[in-house]
Amino acid sequence: MRAHEFAEKVRELAAEHRPFAMATVVRTEGSTLAKRGFKILISSEGKIAGGTFGGGCPEGPIVAIAERAMADGESRVVRVHLVDAKAALAGMAQSPSEDEIFVETDCGGILEVHVEPILPSERLVLIGQGGRDDVEDALVRLARSLDFEVTVVDPNPELTESPHHLLRAPVPDLASLRLGERDSVVVLTRGERDLAVLSALATVPLRYVGMLGSRHRWAKNREELRSRGIPEQFLAELHAPIGLDIGARSPSEIALAILAEVVAAKYGKISAKSLAPAADSTRAPR
Repeated sequence: MRAHEFAEKVRELAAEHRPFAMATVVRTEGSTLAKRGFKILISSEGKIAGGTFGGGCPEGPIVAIAERAMADGESRVVRVHLVDAKAALAGMAQSPSEDEIFVETDCGGILEVHVEPILPSERLVLIGQGGRDDVEDALVRLARSLDFEVTVVDPNPELTESPHHLLRAPVPDLASLRLGERDSVVVLTRGERDLAVLSALATVPLRYVGMLGSRHRWAKNREELRSRGIPEQFLAELHAPIGLDIGARSPSEIALAILAEVVAAKYGKISAKSLAPAADSTRAPR
């Protein structure tokens, strides 16, 4: 694959807003088909999306390492021993470390491979009611300062600071947003379109979903959503009322409470200090 083709594949993977990984040969010893600088791209589905190490033997184990790297967000350097069957079995028995891989092949050399996960930016999606909303406006400003990639879905927004992406629509187009497990969504529809928006969000995996509103409104919405067959897990994990209990009153304070809860969810720190009781306060970060 030529350099410009490899770069284009990287852009395509990044545009999908899903994790992928790049594995690069940084050192070789002995006889190897792969040379220093050879690269492969691994998609979130665990498939080779581009590049080559010169053959399939070392690539399979690297895919498994890349999947772990995408899961925990940590880079690693691994040594891949390209040895005969007997040596491969002996090596696997003697070295339980993930940093040492033994692959059955006739090459006889060793590759050192740097595996780097490339994760999509932390994204906050705000779904507004249309018109002026001081909480929505404050959320855009504060989320940008916290380095979130901010997307606003709103039929008629009035904002003093522009989000990174603006979709003028009453209900999110999930196909175009490509929402995933690293995304957080704040619903600010205030009664209007609550059910349509929440029903749509229940169909995709998300790190965090919260809705601004009273306990009474959420109780009513919850029963209606339950009658529509919305999964109980989604209903239990949705944060409503939204935000950490910091006594917030002003729009800026409410935005701060909401984003504090979003960040807490990011690091798996949701607790009873939330305004809404958590379904499971020990959930790991996603």
